[in-house]
Formats: sequence, C-alpha cells, structure tokens
Amino acid sequence: MIVLGLTGSIGMGKSTTARMFADAGVPVHDSDETVHRLYSGAAAPLVEAAFPGTVRDGVVDRADLAGHVLGRPEALARLEAIVHPLVRADADAFVARHRAAGAPLVVLDIPLLFETGGRGRVDKVAVVTADPEIQRRRVLARPGMTQVKFDAILAKQVPDAEKRRRADYLIDTGLGMESAREAVAAIIADLAGENRS
Repeated sequence: MIVLGLTGSIGMGKSTTARMFADAGVPVHDSDETVHRLYSGAAAPLVEAAFPGTVRDGVVDRADLAGHVLGRPEALARLEAIVHPLVRADADAFVARHRAAGAPLVVLDIPLLFETGGRGRVDKVAVVTADPEIQRRRVLARPGMTQVKFDAILAKQVPDAEKRRRADYLIDTGLGMESAREAVAAIIADLAGENRS
C-alpha cells in the first residue's frame, strides 16, 4: 500500500483536492476533521486542563481557545503537544485499517506536513499550489480574515516555493478545477503503476 501525503499552504485548495481523491475512491484521512472530532472527544479534557475555561459541555470552544494561543508561541506549542500526537495516532490507525483491508493507496491530508516533520510518515507527497495572487484573493474572501491574520499564518508555514521543491507531485488549482481533477487522476494512475511494479 502506498501512503500519499497531501499538503499545501492556506488558500491553495487542498480541501477541495482531498475531496477529488475521495470522489475517485481513495480513502482520505483529514487532519482538520480529526481535530474537530477530537475537540469533542479525547482532546477536550486535556485542552481544558491546559487552558481552563475553553471547554463547554464537553466540547472545546475553538474561538475561546484561539484567544488563548494567538500570538503566544509558547501557548500554541502547548496546544500542539496535546493535539498533534492524538491526530497522528488517529492517522496511524486509519492507515493500519486500510492496509489490513488491502487498499492500494490512501491519502493523509496533512496541512502542516513539512512543518511538523511528517515527511517520514508518507511514501510520496503531493503539494496543492496556486499563484500567490489567487491564494491571497481566496484567503481574504474568508469570513473574519484580514491581511494581518493571513500574513501571520503564512509566517508559520513553509513557503509554497519550498513545498513545491520538495513535492513528488504538484496539483495547481489556479489552472481550474478540471485541471486539478486531471492531475489527481494522473497521480492515482501513476501510483497504481508503482503498486504493480
């Protein structure tokens, strides 16, 4: 079985691309979705212990939690030390489950794959990319997003050019969704060939 890591900076269209893999029948593990699930499960008591008052009715209040960690690197590191191992364990269980079922390919959708040293967990990496101006337009169109917030997020991410350099595959969503879908199909076909060899 091949484990493909899917990553890309904010606003590049990674979530849409992950859905394209899922639509093509490839099992996809979504790190962001896993965090949402953990925030109403295993992570909630741990987050509450580290950041008192951020959990309501057993669910982490993401807005409240953001107020505790934004602009505070040491608080963010504390949160990541709680959440990242739980997400990784969930992903490992996902991979094991699909390996046992005989799946030829799975995708781990990991927004911070390079930033968190996740390259060693996957066999190949696909980077979702787009022209910087397209990225900027997409991100600034999000509710509550500002240029300052966008710049702060970018400052914490490995630059797109570096991600592209380290990728095994590129999916450019700036060329349109049909082009991205064709790129996804080509990657699946290429990896199917590797599985047979």
